[in-house]
Amino acid sequence: MKKLIIATALAAASLAVQAKDIVDTAVAAGSFKTLATALQAAGLVDTLKGKGPFTVFAPTDAAFAKIPKADLDALLKDKAKLTAVLTYHVVPGAVMAKDVKAGSVKTVQGGMLTIGTTGGVTVNNAKVVQADIVASNGVIHVIDTVVLPK
Repeated sequence: MKKLIIATALAAASLAVQAKDIVDTAVAAGSFKTLATALQAAGLVDTLKGKGPFTVFAPTDAAFAKIPKADLDALLKDKAKLTAVLTYHVVPGAVMAKDVKAGSVKTVQGGMLTIGTTGGVTVNNAKVVQADIVASNGVIHVIDTVVLPK
């Protein structure tokens, strides 16, 4: 009986440790409500729940709040532009903070992000405020500003 209880506890613990995908991880964090809404509006939820791996530079709700409300509302209604903005935050592969190098990196959107490493990691004009949130299909780096494709 004791072995059964221990085995059940171990099985439950291993299930709890399994990482969620990028979308579920972001939603569970609670500070990415606007990003989750935007991913849904753009039809990208299934993509970011896919196999990956992906590196997502995820803007927080506070980052989205820096965009004037009228501009954000218009962006959320323009699926093509919204998709371009969101996929500009995604890089193929899982890149951990220790592996980040300064320079340019191509996004899923097709544009280039400029990565800086002096005084912390930056992505264009956004600062990485939390790195290496591991998901089952990649990694999330939290940024303080929404980056827009040129």
